[in-house]
Order: sequence, then structure tokens, then C-alpha cells
Amino acid sequence: MTASPLRFLARLLLAVAAPLPVLSAPARAESVTVTDLFGRSVTLPGPAKRIVLAQGRQLNALGLIHPDPISILAGWGTDHRRQNPDAYARYLARFPAIESVPTVGDGATQDGFSFEKAVSLSPDLVILSLSLAGTRRGPGDLVQRFEAAGIKVAVVDFYLQPMRDTLPSLRILGKLIGREGQAEAYIRFYEERRRLIEERVRGAERPAVFMHAHAGGFDCCPTPGKGTFDDFITAAGGRNIAAAILPGATGQISLEQLLAADPAIYVATGGTHLAGRGGLVLGLGVSRETALQSFAALLGRPGISALAAVRQGRAYGLWHLFNDTPLHIVAIERLAKWFHPDRLADVDPQATLNEISSRFSAIPLDGPLWIESVGQVKP
Repeated sequence: MTASPLRFLARLLLAVAAPLPVLSAPARAESVTVTDLFGRSVTLPGPAKRIVLAQGRQLNALGLIHPDPISILAGWGTDHRRQNPDAYARYLARFPAIESVPTVGDGATQDGFSFEKAVSLSPDLVILSLSLAGTRRGPGDLVQRFEAAGIKVAVVDFYLQPMRDTLPSLRILGKLIGREGQAEAYIRFYEERRRLIEERVRGAERPAVFMHAHAGGFDCCPTPGKGTFDDFITAAGGRNIAAAILPGATGQISLEQLLAADPAIYVATGGTHLAGRGGLVLGLGVSRETALQSFAALLGRPGISALAAVRQGRAYGLWHLFNDTPLHIVAIERLAKWFHPDRLADVDPQATLNEISSRFSAIPLDGPLWIESVGQVKP
């Protein structure tokens, strides 16, 4: 039976009056607020997507908490490619877009960083190291200049005082880029390894250690004073003999001073940046043969060969680029096992490195990153 015209009209009016379904608005990114190493409050409207890494070497930290750190770079310092060519090659192989990321000068040299170039890239965040922010190499006013230009800036650091600043810096980065979960996962892993080392070396006698930085590439003998590698030596249960001699974070002692001190343990640092200078070559992708030959040549040098540590087989080599990355927990573990082999007999630094490589790192961490004695290269 056909509905009456009045009934049809009533139904039509009810349909029109019914509430329309509400279309959900796109989710808005929540603002992000952190306190950086300068004690400054930094707020972003959402996780940063266009970052300028003023010191390019900090890519090594970013790559532990982001699966594709290159994708969020608006620009970066050239120091990474110059100082860490082995890691750069690994990033290039996995992320070819790294070649087209604009550069902003050398973030590790005096006046090398270009403020103007960084501003021209219109980043949503600039990351500065403590050095560039004014404590060592920077002009001292970069934070204020970026703020005056309306560009957000945060200060983090993994180099000057790594045992104090590494974990806070990682938390800052994680929050600023929306990777808090990954940052906290790495921090838990790091703290577990650090606690284990602390427990094992507690109460042990600290052997006298000399660390020969950039070994073989320069006149003898560059070495860390206070901070950076000195922190690693101390955390590993050793005593850095240069800390009592040098006033700053780095410096140089003479071969005569080294021979007079005659440390119980000699640790040389090296990297691919020393390949053309006849120094110790260790690093990602380096062959075992290259590492072995360069280490043997170093230990055979006049003066170095006279050290008791060398004659007694307590001379070791370590990748220098552990010095500006949260990856340094592996270096501390390796040093601790060299210093106190009986107390850390069951600890395997290579297994620790392998776990970081598989669980966290954006690039494979393969190649000899340390050498234990002539004839033994790890891995």
C-alpha cells in the first residue's frame, strides 16, 4: 500500500533533521618540551622532522635511536665524513640520500660551522654540541643567534663529559624526534652493562694506563687528559697517568715522559683517518690484515717498543671513534676486561657490540674495533 503524501513528507523531514556523522579531525601532534644540557627549556610543536646536526659526528648517536636518521636531516656538519669515514661509508651504503644532505661547515673545527647556511635551510631544530655552544670551539653565542632568528636549538653532548652527559643527551634527542621508546630501550641496555662493570671492578687495584690517541699518525704522544677517554679508563677500573699531567681534556706528553712513567698498560687509539699517516688503522669495514699490520708497525717504533707494557703483552688498540657516541659502553667493557681479565672472564664485549648492532644501530657495526695483541684482532 502506498504511503500517504503527508506521511512521506514527515519521514523526509526526520531524515534531514537527524545529526550528520561527525568526521574526525586529523590528529594533532602534541607539543614536545625538553630541558637541554644548558638548562634551557626547549619546546617544539611536535617531533622534529628537519634537523640540522651542527656537529655531524652526532649522527652516530642519532643512528642508535632512529632507523633512518638521514630522513630527518635538513643539514649537517662535514666533520663526520672527515673524521669517521668508515661509518660514513656504512651510512652511504644503506642510505644513499646522505649524499644529498646539505652541509653546514665543519662542526669540529674552530669557526668551521656556518650559522648562515644553517639558517638558510629553515630547520625546525638545530642540535649543538657543548663545544659549539661555546665551551671549547664555538664563538659562544650560537644559541642566542639561533633564538634571535626564530629557530629552535637544543644542546646535547657525548664527548666532553660522557659519563655525565650521554644518557641525558640521549633522552633529549629521543623526545625531540619522537623516539622516546627507542632511546629508553638503549638507555636500559647501557645502564645494565655499566652496572655490571661497576660491580666487577669495585675494590680492584687500578693499573696505571697510558692511552696513546691517534697513535702513529702524529708526533708522540697525543693523549687524553681529563674527560672523554679518561672517563672511560676510570669507569673501567684503570688510572689514566696523563690526567695528572695535562690541564685540559686533551694534550701531548713527550716520549721521554712516557718512558719515565712506564705504565702497566698501553692502549693506542686509531681509525681509518690514520690510514694515510702511517698510524693505527681500526674501524668499520677495515680488514684484519690492515689492523694487524698497522698495530705491529706501531709497537715496533723506537720508544714504544721499549715500554714494559709492550714487552709483556699488555698493549692494546681501540677504535678512536668510540669517543663521541653512546656506543662507548662497549669500549668501557673492553677496557675493563683488559685491565681486570680475571674479574670479567665471562664478559664478552663482542657479544655486547653485536647486540647493539642488531637491536639498535641503523648501520652494521662490523670490522675490527679493537686489537688485543699482535696476532689477535677482534672480531
